[in-house]
Amino acid sequence: MKIILTQDVKSLGKKGDIVEVNQGYARNFVLPKKLGIEATPENMNDLKLKNKNDEKIAAENLAAAEQLKNELAEKKIVASMKVGANGKTFGSVSSKEIATLIKSQLGYDIDKKKIILKDAVNTLGGFTVNIKLHPKVTAELLLDVVEQK
Repeated sequence: MKIILTQDVKSLGKKGDIVEVNQGYARNFVLPKKLGIEATPENMNDLKLKNKNDEKIAAENLAAAEQLKNELAEKKIVASMKVGANGKTFGSVSSKEIATLIKSQLGYDIDKKKIILKDAVNTLGGFTVNIKLHPKVTAELLLDVVEQK
């Protein structure tokens, strides 16, 4: 019996896979637990349409991420930090602060978990901040750290 999996099943496959199982296994385990549906022509057509729609949405998300990457490449944000008498800064600029600065200065709402800092930003000067917008797209944004007056 052919089954279209609606969830990942460890011994069978991933969500959306079409698998061949024994009729008893399907009737007693897969179908009652709603892990899959019978692979009728109507359900197969629904699966094809869903896959096409998912591909279209993924392509749109990739294009939007590329566009945002191009917009961020031309911009920079400015952070101000307190500085001691010898020019040493107090603390560092965290990814949460960078996300807040991006929201306030540029108007983009970017999650702090997507901001990748190679090293701690604890000195004055310019830094490049990487932002993971999409699994295939990473944007670079300039961060300028200045002395707080």
